[in-house]
Amino acid sequence: MTSDKTNVRLLAEIFVRKGLSDIIISPGSRNAPIILAFAGKPGVRALSITDERSAAFFAIGMAQQTGKTVAVACTSGSAALNYAPAMAEAYYRKLPLLVLTADRPPELVDRGYGQTIRQRDVYRNYVKGSYELPVEVDEQSRQETMNIINEAINLTQYPEPGPVHINIPFREPLYGTTEETPDVEITDFEKQEDDVKKLSAGLASLWNDRNKVMIIAGQQKRDEKLNMLLTTLAEDKKVVLLSETTSNLYGDQFVDCIDNVVSTIKTEETEKFQPDLLITFGGQVVSKMVKKFLRGHPPEEHWHIASSGEEMDTYFKLKKVIPATSDRVFEALWPLISEKPDDFYNTWQERKTKVLAKREQYLQQIPYSDLKVFDFLLKQLPEGINLHLGNSTPVRYSQLFGSSNRYFFFSNRGVSGIDGQISTAAGTAFMSDKLNVLITGDLGFFYDSNGLMNKYLNPNFKIIVINNGGGGIFRFIDGPSSTAYLEEFFEARHNWKAEKITEAFNVRYFKVESEQQLESNFMAWISEEEIPALLEIFTPAEKNGEVLLDYFRNLKQE
Repeated sequence: MTSDKTNVRLLAEIFVRKGLSDIIISPGSRNAPIILAFAGKPGVRALSITDERSAAFFAIGMAQQTGKTVAVACTSGSAALNYAPAMAEAYYRKLPLLVLTADRPPELVDRGYGQTIRQRDVYRNYVKGSYELPVEVDEQSRQETMNIINEAINLTQYPEPGPVHINIPFREPLYGTTEETPDVEITDFEKQEDDVKKLSAGLASLWNDRNKVMIIAGQQKRDEKLNMLLTTLAEDKKVVLLSETTSNLYGDQFVDCIDNVVSTIKTEETEKFQPDLLITFGGQVVSKMVKKFLRGHPPEEHWHIASSGEEMDTYFKLKKVIPATSDRVFEALWPLISEKPDDFYNTWQERKTKVLAKREQYLQQIPYSDLKVFDFLLKQLPEGINLHLGNSTPVRYSQLFGSSNRYFFFSNRGVSGIDGQISTAAGTAFMSDKLNVLITGDLGFFYDSNGLMNKYLNPNFKIIVINNGGGGIFRFIDGPSSTAYLEEFFEARHNWKAEKITEAFNVRYFKVESEQQLESNFMAWISEEEIPALLEIFTPAEKNGEVLLDYFRNLKQE
């Protein structure tokens, strides 16, 4: 049986015929036709998650693991607004979500009916496209309806992935059923292969005319082919490549701890570190220091690589965008470009070597603190895991330790929000056979603790909460630490603990309150195999800020 509403019945049939299977539905009445059309349909895996905000981030986690479009569906009214944070994250992370919102028919909007808001185009600033299906589908509108559905689903993947919204108005009654399976037409996007050699020729010419070439890799999934290509490029062509943990690139040839290096560049030596030509690809870059450095000491030209042709002018010097995938562009560049003089490459590499030696020396002498804990965790967590880094301090601390092929790194750095950290990691764990570990701060954990209100949490999902009693990031960024409002309004100081929350949702709880407990309790936590487990590590807030500020002072010393 399926819904007797033709609009959603066509949608469900086309969804499956396009090879899609996953939909997360939040309970409601207005979305009853969506539930009837999808929940029992062969080939569909329908999950039920009550909290719409958590459900949408869970879908992000699923999509970032598989790359396939995941649908989320909710009832009308404020339920649709709860999807907004995840829609923004998916939009800037380029993750494929299909957002289905049930609605009242147009004639009842703004007429005092319950659970009704203006839903059409509600996400217009944060989706690739917004569509609305006809309330009633007759023979005349049937083709138009199928065209809308096909176009919307195609748009979630091409030319780059992203979220797409379909608003679906229904007239009552909502619970009618039928056994009819509709005939549908399937249309796919026409993928056009650009002449990448031609597109890259201008960049190659510019490359050969410049001595100081720099590549910056933003956030992306692990890509072994691209990693090998860039390793050879950096080593053989003497190009400086800056990467981060979230770039998922690894190798001695890369400068993979950007803040460590950039923090030591003195005013009188900026010209030595300043590129002539900057090439960027991937998503957001975490390092605020490198953005500030390149804004103050910009390259002569900046070229960006993005399949969609998106103009990401992070450094305010963007000259051109190459609309192609980064691997195809670098492959095309290879035979066209010359090796650079090694001065620029050696300048960055020598500074990297120097600061890493200072880092290891400093880590041996510091007291128990956030930095000490991250040093321990990034050495002791098992190889091959999906490592999810929460905002704000966890993802920043990880950058100090550089990239590694030990881990597959994930983080919600599209808009870098505090919301959805547990839910996103849980969604990835649901779709993955790997161990999935989330490292989050205390506020990030408590903010998304509804992410544990979820019957799809698997034993391969583990959480580490660094509890320093508030937003520790504000103790070591300019501004908040110098105001009288630091503890109440920036840090949001508290004495909350995670133990009772884990008990409520059947998550095994472990805690660490000192350096002496760290190793033994970590091993007990990582060994838990029956249910999800959480390790709460308490650290001293005041000491954390002092240690990190002293860390950067130490790197700068001659």
